[in-house]
Amino acid sequence: MTEETLLQVDDLSKKFCRNLKKSLWYGLKDIAGELTSRNVNGPNLRADEFWALHKVSLELKRGECLGLIGPNGSGKSTFLKLVNGLIKPDRGTISVTGRVGALIELGTGFNPILTGRENIYINGSVLGLTKTEIESKLDSIIEFSEIGEYIDSPVQNYSSGMKVRLGFAIAAQMDPDVLLVDEVLAVGDIGFRKKCFHAIDRISKKAAIILVSHAMPQVARVCTKIAVLNRGEIHYTGNDAPEGIRRYYSLFEEQPSLITGNGKAKIHRIELESRDGMGVREIRYRDDLIVHLLLTIDPEIQDPVVGFYFLSQENQVVAQCNSSYHRIPIKNTGNRLQLKVSVPNFNLNPGKYFFSVGIRSANDLEVLELHHAVFAVSVTGGFVGLAPVQFKGDWEITEVKTADQPNN
Repeated sequence: MTEETLLQVDDLSKKFCRNLKKSLWYGLKDIAGELTSRNVNGPNLRADEFWALHKVSLELKRGECLGLIGPNGSGKSTFLKLVNGLIKPDRGTISVTGRVGALIELGTGFNPILTGRENIYINGSVLGLTKTEIESKLDSIIEFSEIGEYIDSPVQNYSSGMKVRLGFAIAAQMDPDVLLVDEVLAVGDIGFRKKCFHAIDRISKKAAIILVSHAMPQVARVCTKIAVLNRGEIHYTGNDAPEGIRRYYSLFEEQPSLITGNGKAKIHRIELESRDGMGVREIRYRDDLIVHLLLTIDPEIQDPVVGFYFLSQENQVVAQCNSSYHRIPIKNTGNRLQLKVSVPNFNLNPGKYFFSVGIRSANDLEVLELHHAVFAVSVTGGFVGLAPVQFKGDWEITEVKTADQPNN
């Protein structure tokens, strides 16, 4: 891999106006200032203006994939539009070496009244390819997009998924030096997303990629660098993906808890215990975990089911423990029950999770009481893996010598 810098961004800033009339007036004044070579406003904000991006500096080399992450409205799409030349910066410089391929918004760059095939030729021409070069890639683009017989239909008749597939197929098969990919990949089905990430793996070996996504497992899988944007400013940039993802999660408030059920059970106490003591909210990776529950269940519920589970910050269940699945009988007479559940070598991937506890009846699956995301739990460790659970495994490693290999 060469160390050629393909994208250099220095002190990049872009401002917008919240008021439409003022925005139009400011635009006219700025155009007049450019025509007369006068700097009308300089770096200052006028009334109702705000910085969508402010003093952003980044460098991306060939072979690198940058995960650009941050909350909604943090400036990610604005940054991509600036790099792609769709809008002008108010301050700073952007230096791009080579050809840029972009998939920023659904249908960006497509003429809706033209067919998919015609739009391929137009997009290829914009990227600087000759008609012969486009024709040599045409079959690969159509095959990758999975549009088939609809390639000669007007793009305005395409579904959002079809537009995404065609847009990514053009961007990927044109072999750009810099590829910009926004969250639009989430629109495609799972099969096409797999193809896209295989294509990103292939392109990243000889190009620079900026991937905008809210799916942290995807970011951790393909990105070699992370940049965290918030309110238009860079909060973190570096090669440490776990640290970047941790910074991203720290920008969000705690997930609101929810207590629900039909009132036939009551959870009085929930406590976690580890080697650091009782009532912990932080567990070291592969420490033993003990869950303590104190509850009361209506005596008419003869065989209740109790379970607890961990939610990721994307609100997905990543681990659970359930009395029914493991055939643990819970005999209920209506008296208070104290449950102690030991989980040895707790091996959830280091990160932040939310803890939930539920009680239901065994027969009709009626929810008696559920404490959803009752509190946050942090698992600490020196890494962040791609999967929610890390297996240690019992490893056996044997050196095998071939017949023609010398003994010493």
